[in-house]
Amino acid sequence: MGTLTHFNEKGEAYMVDVGAKDITTRVAVAEGRISMEPETLKKIIEGSHKKGDVLGVARVAGIMGCKKTPDLIPMCHPISITNVDLQWTIEEETNSVHCKLTAKCNGQTGIEMEALTGVQIALLTIYDMCKAVDRWMEMKDVRLVAKSGGKSGDWLREEALKERNA
Repeated sequence: MGTLTHFNEKGEAYMVDVGAKDITTRVAVAEGRISMEPETLKKIIEGSHKKGDVLGVARVAGIMGCKKTPDLIPMCHPISITNVDLQWTIEEETNSVHCKLTAKCNGQTGIEMEALTGVQIALLTIYDMCKAVDRWMEMKDVRLVAKSGGKSGDWLREEALKERNA
């Protein structure tokens, strides 16, 4: 287990100095899902929701969420994001929509927070657009799936779980 990096020797919150770090290509993959009533999912799939293309709007919101992360998370560094790819998977068997977001940058610090924020904002947008017809929606399983680049190297959830449980 690592140490908490956003506290100085006095225990005060501070922004980590990344100025001496090498610039590397960094990639983070995050995911999450939102479950809902079957009728709500049907409206999203058919595009018959009165507010329009729910997943299209949520995709743009997720990308914007990535870009605005430093404005929302106090110790997050502003970074130059080079790419965001957000994919939806409809999971009819569980009345859910799964979101997978991959974010990339070339920089001195990681992009994990941007990927996680983008997923959450995308799911919140689905909730916002559909709440008038379904207040039972539930966002869950938001998590980092993988990251690469930087001094700490690559991390993959499945491999890390195997190591942790060994």
